[in-house]
Amino acid sequence: MQVIATAGHVDHGKSTLVRALTGMEPDRWAEERRRGMTIDLGFAWTELPSGARLAFVDVPGHERFITNMLAGVGPAPAVMMVVAADEGWMPQSAEHLAAVDALGVREGLLVITRTDLGAPGEALRQARRELAGTGLADLEAVVVSGRTGEGLGDLRAALDRLAARSPAPDTAAPVRMWIDRAFTVRGSGTVVTGTLPGGAIAVGDELALAPGGERVRVRGLESLKRRLDRVEAVARVAVNLRGVDLSGLSRGMAVTTPGGWAVTDLIDVRTRGDRPPARELILHIGSAAVTARVRPFGDDTARLRLSTPLALHVGDRVVLRDPGTRRVVGARVLDVVPPPLRRRGDGGRRARELAEWPDRPGGEVLLRRHRVMREAELTAMGCELAGLEVAPGWRADPAHWALAGRRLQEEVGRHAAEHPLDPGVPVETVRQLLELPERRLVAALVREPLSLRDGRVYGTSDRAALPAPVMAAVRQVRGELASTPFLAPEADRLAALGLTGKSLAAAERAGLLLRIAPGVVLAPGADAHAARVLAALPQPFTASEARAALGTTRRVVIPLLEHLDRRGRTERLADDRRRCRE
Repeated sequence: MQVIATAGHVDHGKSTLVRALTGMEPDRWAEERRRGMTIDLGFAWTELPSGARLAFVDVPGHERFITNMLAGVGPAPAVMMVVAADEGWMPQSAEHLAAVDALGVREGLLVITRTDLGAPGEALRQARRELAGTGLADLEAVVVSGRTGEGLGDLRAALDRLAARSPAPDTAAPVRMWIDRAFTVRGSGTVVTGTLPGGAIAVGDELALAPGGERVRVRGLESLKRRLDRVEAVARVAVNLRGVDLSGLSRGMAVTTPGGWAVTDLIDVRTRGDRPPARELILHIGSAAVTARVRPFGDDTARLRLSTPLALHVGDRVVLRDPGTRRVVGARVLDVVPPPLRRRGDGGRRARELAEWPDRPGGEVLLRRHRVMREAELTAMGCELAGLEVAPGWRADPAHWALAGRRLQEEVGRHAAEHPLDPGVPVETVRQLLELPERRLVAALVREPLSLRDGRVYGTSDRAALPAPVMAAVRQVRGELASTPFLAPEADRLAALGLTGKSLAAAERAGLLLRIAPGVVLAPGADAHAARVLAALPQPFTASEARAALGTTRRVVIPLLEHLDRRGRTERLADDRRRCRE
């Protein structure tokens, strides 16, 4: 842990403390110093007794600047709650505590400051009462005076202990750095700053801006005024970007690992202990603050439609704030690609489904809902790969995939029974029937006794599926071809036997006849037989020589030779003669 947010007090008690710890001025604007009140985010850092460097994000205390406060606290892994000894617990302290608790921050310190102006005992007792029942109930407490320096040594030691016991960040995680400042530097170009809570950024990396998706390249890096080639979480980072103008950047955007996050404006969430307080709220995460329209499901679940897409993972913590009542509610993101709600009762069914989900759904939970997903989608949701690998890059819920296989067999059987002259179900029909996102997933479903050829899925015995009159006509044709295999029956003969249109196409699909041109059919394997006969001729040969060798007519020999050309058995030369390929 190298970053801590300072929150809680409205005036310079907090900023004075940060100034005393770091020797730096956290209030960046002249108006802040003139009014004695933090308005926007301030930044400072110091070196602790252990040698570790610690950055402070000094957040505004006044209620009018709650959005700025949440932009600073949101990405920070720890908080320093500051309470003035001479004033005690204040309304803004309660607001800050509610927001920090809603964000799930569990690491930090309680600091009673301005002890030179008042006894700390009562302020400490008040703060303990307020912290009780929250995730910050057991914060270590330190008593100091930023003005006189009393207790600063104890505070530095406490900060060292806090840094040592904080969980190690995942430096292999995908990057999502929420932008809190964007500016230009002469000679360098566009720079963005933020708190890096996970992952690592290196010079030369390609990142994606969220929500737009524009690709940018890291030109340079700084952390606490030190130029670095690589920065690992947790850290305050200034990133010099190539490929984007300042006009395209603002607080609340994020620089992310490409493909590492789902960028979405529709999410399902679980609130902590209560329904969302209104139908339109402000959603805060990181430095972002966007309007969210709320559709409640159950007592603690809802769907949010966001005014601006955000880069999110399932399990993310967000704050929902009602600007009217100033009430805040914490929430967990359960789904970043929720299903549509089209039918009456869908909301209730979704509420019951979400009630069974954990706060951080895994890949197997998401697959049960979405059934079949790209591996890239699961990764972007922040989930581990789960389920069955059914095709390259695709995963499926095992139970759903087994059901889809059974439904496919049933559909092929039903189709064969209802359409005996049109066996086999088109792949696109199967895809739509089974609600599969890609046609190649149909091929992945085909298993014995089913087969896939020519864009259709067939059952166990296509020949048996043909009606008896068609089978009798096919046997008659093949009998006539037995003695003269290349003398194809005329169209009127086929018509007399009933082999036209669908019946002829069905016999061909079943492999019972070989159609080399419209109305020209031979027995299966006749093309291979013809190639053997032609190979015995002096090479090259003419169409007339082929006709004589095969004992057929020009009506048959020309399409037969073209068929053999297409199959690569013969080659047509410039003088219209042909030769057989080996």
